[in-house]
Amino acid sequence: MHRLMIVEDEMIERIVLKKMIQKKFGDKCLVFEAQNGKEAVELFRREKIQVAILDIGMPGINGIQAAEIMRKEDKNCCLIFLTAYDRFDYAKKAISIRAMEYLLKPYAQKEIINVVEEALRMNGERSDGNKESLETESEEGMILLEKEPDYSSSRLTVMTTMVEEFIRSNFMNEISMNEVARSIGYSEPYFCKMFKQQFGQSFTSYLMEYRINEAKKFLEQPNVIVKEVGARVGYMDSNYFTKVFKRLVGINPSEYRMTRLNEL
Repeated sequence: MHRLMIVEDEMIERIVLKKMIQKKFGDKCLVFEAQNGKEAVELFRREKIQVAILDIGMPGINGIQAAEIMRKEDKNCCLIFLTAYDRFDYAKKAISIRAMEYLLKPYAQKEIINVVEEALRMNGERSDGNKESLETESEEGMILLEKEPDYSSSRLTVMTTMVEEFIRSNFMNEISMNEVARSIGYSEPYFCKMFKQQFGQSFTSYLMEYRINEAKKFLEQPNVIVKEVGARVGYMDSNYFTKVFKRLVGINPSEYRMTRLNEL
């Protein structure tokens, strides 16, 4: 069972998020709660937390400071920031400690569920020994900006085109937000902020939806075996692919194929 922790000083927000996660993931995920950074670090150490969702603005030790401690003690823990602070310096710091996502409040339920689901998948693969450590994404390979970048419309248009092209050419492989940012020559903090601004959702959610849309195209081709579709769009685990497909489309891949072929 995955061990997930919600770090949020607002009790109502903490309760709502916990219920949302428990409803979606049930007994696959044991959810712990912390109301400040100090309590979060203690809980992290005691319960060996694998996924942490942290607010940033909290009394005492804030979410960034707590996450720094967690990262030093566990290079594989999935760190997700969920905050109302749309500040570049916070995003930059979040990426420097290899946070998986930096999501802004108010968030869409679909977005947070997508990110948590991906975090649980990554954690499961690491536990099974099938995934290399995130340690390879070290700070040495980062190009950090010292000040707020210039968001000119022409620059954003070019950058968006480059991102779309990279995803279109590599969605079938195991890719990360940091990898895409490096491939087009931008810092991870700048990329993170730009992506949310341009696409209206997190990188994880966008990639997930893109892959499922590509999967639909394959399923509409009778000569493509259903069991091979997941691998063709970047999901080596067929069960995970089916789960994601059904959640986003409403029916499983086989049912989708039957429906589409009957319509043709």
